[in-house]
Amino acid sequence: MHERVIRAGRIVCPRTGLDGPGAVAIDGGRIAAVGADLEGEDCREFPDAILLPGLIDLHSHPGRGGTTVHAVSTHKNMFAFGVTTTLSQGDAGADNFADYLENTFEPSGTRVFMALNLSRKGELAAGTFANPDDADIDACVATATAHPKIIWGLAVNISRHSCGRTDPQLIAGRGVEAAELSGLPILFGMRSPEDWPMAEQLEMLRPGDVVTYCFRRRPHCIVDLKTRTVLPEVRAARERGILFDVGHGMGSFDFEVAEAAIADGFQPDTISTDFQRRHLDTNTEHSLLLVMAKLQAAGMPDMEVFRAVTDRPAKILRRENDLGAIIPGMCADLVAMNRTGDCQLTDVEDAERRGPRWEMTMVMQSG
Repeated sequence: MHERVIRAGRIVCPRTGLDGPGAVAIDGGRIAAVGADLEGEDCREFPDAILLPGLIDLHSHPGRGGTTVHAVSTHKNMFAFGVTTTLSQGDAGADNFADYLENTFEPSGTRVFMALNLSRKGELAAGTFANPDDADIDACVATATAHPKIIWGLAVNISRHSCGRTDPQLIAGRGVEAAELSGLPILFGMRSPEDWPMAEQLEMLRPGDVVTYCFRRRPHCIVDLKTRTVLPEVRAARERGILFDVGHGMGSFDFEVAEAAIADGFQPDTISTDFQRRHLDTNTEHSLLLVMAKLQAAGMPDMEVFRAVTDRPAKILRRENDLGAIIPGMCADLVAMNRTGDCQLTDVEDAERRGPRWEMTMVMQSG
């Protein structure tokens, strides 16, 4: 007799290949067993739902109050939509990490990890690297190595918005040096190829580094839209072990780009929201469920969509022994979601597609 048993019409674990009806038993906040004939003191039934590992959003902006420029409530805007683990993309740097730790990480209901910003000041509304001295390698490495349980990587965005007039090659070079010294991967935002050829940007990245905003149309695009094929330098980067993340945000998801890439055999490694404060003022409620639906509408198979928000981000975090799968002994992060029909989905260019409407019916973290 287990403490709790969750039964579902379809249990999906991309890591193990599990896909079918069954039950998951939970004891002491961890998965105790997976099977058919399990009994518990507290039994929950979700006959029409898909039961998945807790969702992991690789790129978002969790925060409380005015702690960061893009701060979004983890409990209201993320956990309620199935995100049990979320990753801050550069919201804090060496100078304000302690404040972020106290005001966001420690009180948050959702599990939070961070890609520490190379800039001492963290993510700013504009000009994060406008002063090149803020790209402080020593301060970044010292903070990252002092908090290995929270900081999984370094955020290096070399866009015009972030760099202003600062040389993007200078910032990228310092980012790689800091990553080498700290032994961490980079979450990388590319520069317009008119300023710096994409091939050269990708060549300086290392296996395990993550390129975000992979399905945007401008100011850079990984697809030749005339031939609807992925650029050769992008394929070469993937073959070297560079990873690609969606990072939907306010301007970084285009249906035509996503459809062309997926049809050409290039699926994103991870799906993420780039959830930020400006989303709270839009008509559509932004969520990881919504972005998942858009990838399904663009032609990405369901199992690969589920893998991109569970198994793969857990491995990028190096937390695959505890997160991202439904395996006995692992943390009991589980979500049950129902497909309630179809809906009209819109990309950042206002192009529309039909896709699934997902509704979260249960979110469980640590049992």
